[in-house]
Amino acid sequence: MIARENLTNVHLPEDEVGDYPFTAVAQGGTEPAGTTYPYHTHHRAQLFQIVRGSVRLETVRGYFIVPPERAVFVPSGVLHEVTYLQETERSYLFFRPEAVVDLPLEVSVIGTTPLLRELILAFLEIPRSDAGNPRAERLVAVITDQLQTSPVAPLSLPSPISERLQIIAADIRNEPGEEWPLERLASRAAMSSRSFQRHFQAETGMSFRAWRQQAKLLKAVEWLAAGQSVSDIAYSLGYSGPSAFIAVFRAAFGTSPGQYFQGRTV
Repeated sequence: MIARENLTNVHLPEDEVGDYPFTAVAQGGTEPAGTTYPYHTHHRAQLFQIVRGSVRLETVRGYFIVPPERAVFVPSGVLHEVTYLQETERSYLFFRPEAVVDLPLEVSVIGTTPLLRELILAFLEIPRSDAGNPRAERLVAVITDQLQTSPVAPLSLPSPISERLQIIAADIRNEPGEEWPLERLASRAAMSSRSFQRHFQAETGMSFRAWRQQAKLLKAVEWLAAGQSVSDIAYSLGYSGPSAFIAVFRAAFGTSPGQYFQGRTV
């Protein structure tokens, strides 16, 4: 059972002044659907573990979807915005920056093994005022060790740098099932089709075609987490039918949409 202290908000100063002396502190609880925390930063690195529901996290460099049984790691000082897409049960762990120097320098969505989930729950059972005791510190050491070997999940989408391409990318993310003819998008950006594709790849590191497919897949994961059917998702995303969608999903995630939330860690 989560300790009562860990059901209240963690006071996190923007720098080390006034910070807790402990390596990690935690909070567990539930966020209502639609809750948004506008762009902000923390001095501490943050781990969101999603038990139920889903969250969207955005940075200036990318867009991330975090469904159940996954987590997202946000390094110290990274500007980010968080939106809870459904009522979401989640756990927060906040680490002193020096404790996670071996973890990614970029925001990363990771799979959470049953062991990692149990370790996080065990830490949440320790009252926050005791988060520096020997047992708590041992748990944190094992948690960070597990995080170092946790697989990174393909649930991110890089954002373009230029404003004109950012606007187009946001429109596609919001309506990934639309046709979005290349010529029309290039015209909006005041470019030729060839120039549009070249600039898009230079700014995102992905071809426009691959980026669009990834945008569809992230929306699919979001809708799957919300309980929508595979058939409805397939047609909403513009696929010819469920079989075509399942084939693309399996190629990307190594499993079918129907099996994606059945204990897998990626």
